[in-house]
Amino acid sequence: MEMTMSDEPNAEGTENSDAGDEVVLDMAEDGEAPVLERRDGSGGNGLKRAIFDVPIEVVVSVGRARPLIGDLLAMRRNHLLPIDASIEDPVELLVKDRVIARGELTQVPDSDGQLGIRLTEVVNISELTE
Repeated sequence: MEMTMSDEPNAEGTENSDAGDEVVLDMAEDGEAPVLERRDGSGGNGLKRAIFDVPIEVVVSVGRARPLIGDLLAMRRNHLLPIDASIEDPVELLVKDRVIARGELTQVPDSDGQLGIRLTEVVNISELTE
């Protein structure tokens, strides 16, 4: 998981939110300390901040089942389809069929039973582009 901090002081000591440099906090896996990395925004990347407001669909994969087609056709309301996971197993977050993170299901505080995911592992973004 990356967190970008762009409101860093420039050489004159003033804040410069549109500076060419960004400091990226790369969240390390397995409880290790986060890694700070400075990226130069003036490179050929050309990434515009406008894309950060574009919504994407994230799929949460809890488990899988492999029923026969005949069993699927016979299903009715309240039918139980067992999956290959238990309640304690981690879930996967996918974007376009790529796992981007793993986590555990939890109930969202102060909600009427709404579920959320507490992230336990985040895939290194640079590994996805290779």
